[in-house]
Amino acid sequence: MEFRPCIDIHNGKVKQIVGGTLSGTAAKENFVAEQDAAFYARFYGSYGIRGGHVILLNGVGTEGYEETKAQALQALKAYPGRLQVGGGITPENAEIFLDAGASHVIVTSYVFREGRIDLERMEKMVRAVGREHLVLDYSCRKKEDGREHGYYIVTDRWSRYTDTVLDVQLLKDSEQYAGEYLIHAVDVEGKASGIETEVARCLGEYEGVPVTYAGGIHSFADLEELAQLGRGHVNATVGSALDLFGGKMVFQEVLEFCRQTEKKV
Repeated sequence: MEFRPCIDIHNGKVKQIVGGTLSGTAAKENFVAEQDAAFYARFYGSYGIRGGHVILLNGVGTEGYEETKAQALQALKAYPGRLQVGGGITPENAEIFLDAGASHVIVTSYVFREGRIDLERMEKMVRAVGREHLVLDYSCRKKEDGREHGYYIVTDRWSRYTDTVLDVQLLKDSEQYAGEYLIHAVDVEGKASGIETEVARCLGEYEGVPVTYAGGIHSFADLEELAQLGRGHVNATVGSALDLFGGKMVFQEVLEFCRQTEKKV
């Protein structure tokens, strides 16, 4: 289990927010950093960590997007070849971020249309960046209304349910397009309330390209549970609970825990 750090950027500031509250330029904030995104990129670089994700939380063309984009590009340039970037990525703008130093681009909304996976768009994305540079973000929320149940992929900054359920078959079917997966459990994202065990168990049952889980981790017991349910091969992101972002989990201890878990597998 690798530790995969995050740099979430909203309105030009590095923040930790409650995921389900994002709307326009507003969101419930857990933490707003005094340092810029490049500071965090250099910090992660000092530990040689790879695979961290830089997420632009402002929508393309909306207020605050250009400031957020500038921060993201500075972070990528500060630690080239080691960070992934997501948020409004399309075949038309992906090259900007790859040229700035992103190792991968992270995509969700673009490869869905009218609530369904659009294979034509998926193939266009792969042609633009190459499978080896594409991370599919299959972030999900629980849906249970008497007729449907399960964890469904959500798009448009986690606000719209698709008809696609997160399961092992989806991950297997998408391998031909993705070099990695990033899975946010949106209902617990930013709440430091514990992991979504059903999501973690699903990811643990999948064996294929690397996959990272994010959402709700707030203790070493949570990390241990993720390691068990994820069978040691699901990577972990800790956000609001990390001391770097005002939480109580010490960064160096989290990093060491994950490294020790890797050695046990």
